[in-house]
Amino acid sequence: MKKSFLALMTATVLTGIILFSSCQKSNTIVAPLKADTSVVAVNFSTTSPYAFFSFKNNTIVANSDSASTKWDFGLRLTTFLVNSNTSGPGNAGVIMEDGIFDNITSAPSTGYAYDTASNKLAIEDGSWYTYNINTHAFAPIPGKVFIFRTADGHYAKMEILEVTYEPFVGPVPIKIDYKIRFIYQCNNSANF
Repeated sequence: MKKSFLALMTATVLTGIILFSSCQKSNTIVAPLKADTSVVAVNFSTTSPYAFFSFKNNTIVANSDSASTKWDFGLRLTTFLVNSNTSGPGNAGVIMEDGIFDNITSAPSTGYAYDTASNKLAIEDGSWYTYNINTHAFAPIPGKVFIFRTADGHYAKMEILEVTYEPFVGPVPIKIDYKIRFIYQCNNSANF
């Protein structure tokens, strides 16, 4: 009887230890990431207002909020703005890296470019696309990945998947659609 009781107690204690250790919280923190694709429709004009985009909300931000930190980048025809310095009140910056989107797993802590003047933008026009003068098509250069520090200090990585014209009205299109994919880091981590 003592042996049965002792065996039962030993089995109960071992089972408890196994269950307890398997239920303990892991020290690994899972980073809250937002991954999505979006289409940013941009006016086909060098004088139209910019289309402002927010990674946090995955949406176009109203032009009336252009003087806020609600947007991360602006786009007009092929010209990008980042929300900082001369282009906005935010803390946005950008690094363009050559690489494979999925292989870039963290944002650098330094090296971000900013819009320092209206003719000195962080993203140089023509640096991320090719233009075919015969077909008038813009094509994103494969392997160009934009890493953003957002206007509110978080991180995002983005690539432009395709650029297409919306239907023409007369000799030119009204809008260009930029299909992007991105990962936005919702917390203060630089990991994607």
